[in-house]
Amino acid sequence: MSFPYKHVLLIGATSGIGAGMADHLARSGVKVTAVGRRKDRLDAFVARHGFDIASAAPFDIGELGTIEEFAAEIIKTHPDIDSLFLNAGIQGHYDVSSPETIDLAKFNNEMTVNYTSLVALTFAFLPHLKSKAEAKTGPVSIIFTGTHLSIIPAAVLPAYSASKAALNVFTLCLREQLSAAGSAVRVIEIYPPPVQTEIHDYLTPEIGRKMGMPLEAFTEEAYAGLAEGSDQIIIGGPEPRETYLEIVQKRRGMMEGLAAMMRRMTALGGGVERGRGDQEGK
Repeated sequence: MSFPYKHVLLIGATSGIGAGMADHLARSGVKVTAVGRRKDRLDAFVARHGFDIASAAPFDIGELGTIEEFAAEIIKTHPDIDSLFLNAGIQGHYDVSSPETIDLAKFNNEMTVNYTSLVALTFAFLPHLKSKAEAKTGPVSIIFTGTHLSIIPAAVLPAYSASKAALNVFTLCLREQLSAAGSAVRVIEIYPPPVQTEIHDYLTPEIGRKMGMPLEAFTEEAYAGLAEGSDQIIIGGPEPRETYLEIVQKRRGMMEGLAAMMRRMTALGGGVERGRGDQEGK
């Protein structure tokens, strides 16, 4: 199957998985607007692929107060964007049993970049994407790069695991609510294994960039999953893999069941609010 989206806005495109996916998409003939902090890398991306396919917008997604303005400018400049690919992420090693060793500002920044900023970007671009979907000119999506650590956390990566777990829950809720509202915006989550990128540089580049799946192999598999239309693209995963996949699917099924039950309660007369009051009164 061919890739379903015509113009991808790729957040976090100057390093790691984001840079690899941006190059793979552009080589495949998909228009990409690359977003990241490092202008030199963005300029190199456009130079590699040419102005017909590639464009770039320098931006720091950690600056939450400027996200709405950024989104408005991007939509004005590139109204044909039909896919928001949220890939940015940072990862640090923390020993939370020794609080005196924790740089709390760094810890909180990791939570912001990996979760809060991506939620803010979703909210900023969602009205545009919903309008595109309603126009029925083609498929429309929001793609999140998650991780297996959102399901099975790594004890030495507490901020990364927690932020990605929050993002996974947000993805599930967004998909469910858009579907219930009748929107055709697709919500897709990619679950990568460790991939050989600079995200692991805290281990030293010599070690970190040799850890995991080769980047090119990952991008090929992720691209194939997107082209096939999957809304959960699970690449690799903890062993035994069958058990892990069962956990992921059963958890999603139970979440969707709970959502359906809560919709029925609401339809019967505000049962959700009544239930919340009952819980508070116990």
